[in-house]
Amino acid sequence: MMWGNWTTVKEFILVSFSTLSSEVQALLFLLFLTIYLITLMGNVLIILVTTADSALQSPMYFFLRNLSFLEIGFNLVIVPKMLGTLVIQDTTISFLGCATQMYFFFFFGAAECCLLATMAYDRYVAICDPLHYPVIMGRRSCAQLAAASWFSGVPVATVQTTWIFSFPFCGPNRVNHFFCDSPPVIALVCADTSLFELEALTATVLFILFPFLLILGSYVRILSTIFRMPSAEGKRKAFSTCSSHLLVVSLFYSTAILTYFRPRSNTSPENKKLLSLSYTVVTPMLNPIIYSLRNNEVKAALRRVVLRALGPQKL
Repeated sequence: MMWGNWTTVKEFILVSFSTLSSEVQALLFLLFLTIYLITLMGNVLIILVTTADSALQSPMYFFLRNLSFLEIGFNLVIVPKMLGTLVIQDTTISFLGCATQMYFFFFFGAAECCLLATMAYDRYVAICDPLHYPVIMGRRSCAQLAAASWFSGVPVATVQTTWIFSFPFCGPNRVNHFFCDSPPVIALVCADTSLFELEALTATVLFILFPFLLILGSYVRILSTIFRMPSAEGKRKAFSTCSSHLLVVSLFYSTAILTYFRPRSNTSPENKKLLSLSYTVVTPMLNPIIYSLRNNEVKAALRRVVLRALGPQKL
């Protein structure tokens, strides 16, 4: 099917939170704007601190920088348009704009799933095979793993987005969501989408469930190794190095799995919007906070950065 032959819809309307009163939408705008600014500042701060501080040059912080870049991109794709729908009621999005938003949503989402699995592997090697850690997680290996995580988003984003927007849209154009996610967009297609839905399920298993199982397997081995450690101090240090990542993974995957693996009949559009807010808006804000508050090395680096910044003013 060619777009020019079939597509009569030139733009979509994002329903977003239009069913709520204007007062509630104004409050939501202020809330989401605050979260958005905290997210950007927090992740930028993580990038700057882990880049500038010589004590934070290990593979763990290299992957953390990549995660912060992903979270910033993920937020930029979703939140600005959502804020526009709330403050100026700009609910329309062009056909190309919707496809672009969906493409980068898939890209950053798949890349983040793979990067979280890579970070779990890094912790697994550090705790379960510490003698070989410098060799296994050398600079070149880390760069390759990070590049593979980023590249993993390209095929799923390209296939999913191209396939969806090659379908005919010849009827309603109201997307019952605050961004162009595939389920509410595919619901507007006036053609048989069963083959695409099978492919989408396969992609979801590969890029959400499979990395999650790898993370789960890594942490089973990690916890088994920690519990066998004779020293209580050693156990505490080992667990502290992976507790932040484990918490981030739990937040991200719990909402993503609830969103994409629940039967459609059990999930109303409003419930799905709330679940989507968790991993598109809230989790990217919490990640830098979690890594800052639960990681002594990051807290120490932040103090050093602040002292260096204030130092000249004291002289």
